[in-house]
This record gives sequence, C-alpha cells and structure tokens, in this order.
Amino acid sequence: MKKFIQNIKNIFAIEELRRRILNTLVLLLVFRIGAHIVLPGINPELIVKQTGGVKGFLDIFLGGAFQNVAIFALGIMPYISASIAIQLLTVALPTFQKLQKEGEAGRKKLNQYTKYLTILFTIVQSYAYLQNPDVLGAVTINVTFFTISSIVILTSGTMFCMWLGDRITDRGIGNGVSMLIMIGIISRFPQAIILEVTARFGKKAAVGGPFLLLIEFVLLFFIVLLVVMFTQAVRRIPVQYARQVVGNKVYGGQRQYIPLKLNTAGVMPIIFAQSLMFLPSLLAGLFSEKNQTAQAIVNAFSNQFSWQYNLIFGIMILVFTYFYTAITINPKQIADDMKRNGGFIPGIKPGDPTAEYIDGVLSRITLPGAIFLAVVAIIPAIVRVVMDVDSNFALFFGGTSLLIMVGVVLDTLQQIESYLLMKHYEGLMQSGKISDTSNMAMTIQQ
Repeated sequence: MKKFIQNIKNIFAIEELRRRILNTLVLLLVFRIGAHIVLPGINPELIVKQTGGVKGFLDIFLGGAFQNVAIFALGIMPYISASIAIQLLTVALPTFQKLQKEGEAGRKKLNQYTKYLTILFTIVQSYAYLQNPDVLGAVTINVTFFTISSIVILTSGTMFCMWLGDRITDRGIGNGVSMLIMIGIISRFPQAIILEVTARFGKKAAVGGPFLLLIEFVLLFFIVLLVVMFTQAVRRIPVQYARQVVGNKVYGGQRQYIPLKLNTAGVMPIIFAQSLMFLPSLLAGLFSEKNQTAQAIVNAFSNQFSWQYNLIFGIMILVFTYFYTAITINPKQIADDMKRNGGFIPGIKPGDPTAEYIDGVLSRITLPGAIFLAVVAIIPAIVRVVMDVDSNFALFFGGTSLLIMVGVVLDTLQQIESYLLMKHYEGLMQSGKISDTSNMAMTIQQ
C-alpha cells in the first residue's frame, strides 16, 4: 500500500503527466455529460429502455446514451465502423495501399477519407435509429422536423466525440477513441453490480444468495487475470544484425527480437463476428410468419445467450482471427525489411526462408490465440446459463467489453510507465516494463 501511494505521488509530481491526466478526466467528464442530454423534442419519461437484446448490448458501449436518446446516442461507433472499412480497403484496393505506404501524407489522406465515411455512416445510422418505435413513442413534436433536426444533432454529436478523442490522444493520456469506449463500458459496471447484488440478496437468495455472489466476483477476478496474461503473451523471434564498419564507427552487431503477440488480432475478430451475427435472424425474419423453422432461427439468434448463437459466434471468431492476423502482419515484408537492414534469424537464410519461418510461427501461435478469443467471447453466455447471472453483469465476464477494458487500461499504464521511467522514478511494475497492448488503438487510428 505504501508503494502504491508513493507511485501516485510520483505520477502527480511530473508536471506534464499531471496536466495530461487532468485533461483526460475533464474531456471524459464532458463525454459523460453528453450521454445524458436528451435530444430536443423527446420526453424522457416516455423513453422505453431495454436491458437485454441488441439495444442493451449497444448501450453498454455507449454508456447509456443509446437508450437515453441522447445527443451522443451513436457515440464513436460510426467512426469505428468507418475505420474498419478503410482498413479493409487498404488490403483490397491498390489506391489505398499506395496511400498507406506514403508515410505521414498518406495517413492524413486516409484520416480524411475516414472522417467523410464517418459522416455518411452517422447519417444512415441516425435515420435508422430515429425510426425505432421506442424513440418515436417519446417524440412530442412534429416527427418530420424531429427526424431532420435530430439527424443533424446526432451527426454533430459523433463528430464532437471524434474531436474529444483526438484531444485526449494529443493532450491527454492513452488513445482517445479507446478511452471513450472504455469509459462508456465502465459507466455501466456499477449498475450491473447493483442489479446482481439486489438479485442475489432478493428473490434469488434461496437459490444461492451471498455465496454464489462471492463465487461470481472470484471468478470475474481470475478471468480478468487470464485475459491480462493472454493479452500480454508474446512470442519473441531473435534477430541478429550484421556488424558493419563505416569509417571509424561500428554499426549493428546487436541482437533484437520480433515480438509476435499471441492475440495479434485484438478484439477485431469479435467485432467482425458480432456485426454478422444479426444476419441469420434478419434473413430468417423474412420467412418467419409462414415457416416454423425460420421462426426458430429468429428466436435462437435473437438471444445472445443461446447455444446456437454462441456456437456459430465462436466458429466465426476462429475464422476472423486468422483472417485479421493475415491482413495485419505481412511476413514477406518483415523478411524484406530485415534483409535490407542486414538482419537475419539465426539458423534461417534471409529472404523467402525467413518469411516462411515467420509465417509458420505466426500460424502456430494464432490457433491458441483464436481459441482464447472464442472462449472469452462465449464466457458471458456460460455464466448466464450455468450460474444464472444477471444478463447485464454477465456481459462483463468476457467478450468485447472485457477485452477493450483490459487492453485500454494496459495501454494507458504503459504510457504512464514511460513517463515515470523517463523521469527516473520507479515504475508501476517491479520489472519496470509493461508490454504494448494497444491493439484497439492501432485498429482505430489510421
């Protein structure tokens, strides 16, 4: 405890770090305030809120803004969708590939395209969101005027959230967009705990009560530790650089490492799979009135805790993990860069053999990483069915929520660690090192 207090003192003793932390807290406060400002023309007392289903799931990432019908109802989600789309286009289209290789100028151009696409996505999603019966039922003014004005407000709200994220990245601590997502998730955590505690000490007390509640918290603690361990896991490939003598100076000769993360894809496979899990129920819904099988499919895939949903969900995560790892890491390019700089893997010839070796190592570590992601994604359904955990609390046992929280917290700690070590303070960890865990940051920052 004494060491923890000393670390806090060291953090606030560094003027720049103190200023960045305070800036981050103020900007996050602004974001949370916007999540509770209801759209003009909406009567808050008439808003219908749902704790489960797709709406309840989206509300977790948006910190309640989605079901509050707030000006930040769509939050940063359209920007993430646009970023993913642009990232996929850099793989599919030569024009975008060329921009990606042009350095800073190319990245600025891609950022500009991402923002344009964000505006388009926000307008489309705003219209779909405003046509929801739960939203229309709370409108107290002309519906047409409300729809037009609200589309403008929601689009402005999303762009403002993007601006907040940029300011956090530039003047705060951590990746701004990731921080906004994390604070939205964390803001729902106290409510989820209260609901679960109330349930265990209330009507469910006879079934398990306080003992089951204690088991749940212990299980959650160990799941978080497991996620941290897998998130930090790295396979290091040794690289030796040839010694070069230029004049009176000697260059190279040292050994370095290529760090290949066990979970290279981060949360992206879960996000990809989740975005497609709406399709079975959507397509089956077209025939559900006349076909009992189609109705059964709708019922199964509308419930994210059903075994059918989670079986397909897990398989899709396995597939997307390999897909996203393949488009993220290019062994051929790594091998070419090493050869150009005079580097080689001991015992492996430079060039194509090096690329094949790296690809083989990557393929072997991707399988346990993919299985880990799939298991983490379906843990909420397991604890919901086996332990009868409240659906709101169950979502924090795994899935995208837990992975994002762990990744962002570790990334932020890494930045704080670098400031402490730069000022010659003792680090937050005994080893003085926290591995880079900014998968989410790399994904949503072009």
